[in-house]
Amino acid sequence: MLVDLNHRSGFVYGRAADALPPLGARINTLLDDALMAERAGQRPRDYLGASRIGEPCARRLVYEVTHTPPDPGKELEGRSLRIFAAGHVFEDLAIRWLRLAGFDLRTQTREGGQFGFETAGGRIRGHVDGVIVAGPEVGIAWPALWEHKALKASSWSDTAKKGVRLSKPVYFGQMQIYMAYLGLGSALFTALNKDSCELYHEHVPFDPATAQELSDKAVAVLRAADAGELLPRIAAHADFYLCRFCPFAARCWTEAQP
Repeated sequence: MLVDLNHRSGFVYGRAADALPPLGARINTLLDDALMAERAGQRPRDYLGASRIGEPCARRLVYEVTHTPPDPGKELEGRSLRIFAAGHVFEDLAIRWLRLAGFDLRTQTREGGQFGFETAGGRIRGHVDGVIVAGPEVGIAWPALWEHKALKASSWSDTAKKGVRLSKPVYFGQMQIYMAYLGLGSALFTALNKDSCELYHEHVPFDPATAQELSDKAVAVLRAADAGELLPRIAAHADFYLCRFCPFAARCWTEAQP
């Protein structure tokens, strides 16, 4: 008796195969749902993170600190969580490469936690990627803050062309706050191109004036949040480029301007 191995029933668990979404879409939905469920089970931040203080719009920061829901359809997606997770993997690779090259890069304290700081009664906090305490002679005085970002090709190219201060002001502000509270005089910023694995390195000196300005802004954001108030919008019109990408834009432009 011969068995016809070419036979296909056309059904998957009792359903017609052509009635189901593509296999990739079904699997990705399962993965993203699992990531979103994992995130939902985590405790929300009860502080303003140093990585966000450089955000140009203080009004947006008030929304974030108060856990205001984003506009419908602007919620964080599973794909974004996958991007965040991949960034940590690229960071681990960059750490290994720098150490192999002779950089004494520390990513944990003696107690085993991340280097970081907190101020304003713990309501402003930050955790750094690492501190290089010694290394080859490259024109940077050690110790120095080390900050890593994994960027898509277009974003990486813009950063390499313009420098982190102009291209990525949020990252620049993040480093200034870290240096201020950790007492470090400079930083090494490393950006990895996720498409080509090219690396861009930039020496970022400490700018006390910028750090003070950002620290003052953080305090203003917390005070507004505590008072149930909003800070002024960053723009006069809703079609401003930052507003177009803001997850709170619809809400923001229907609420009163203080």
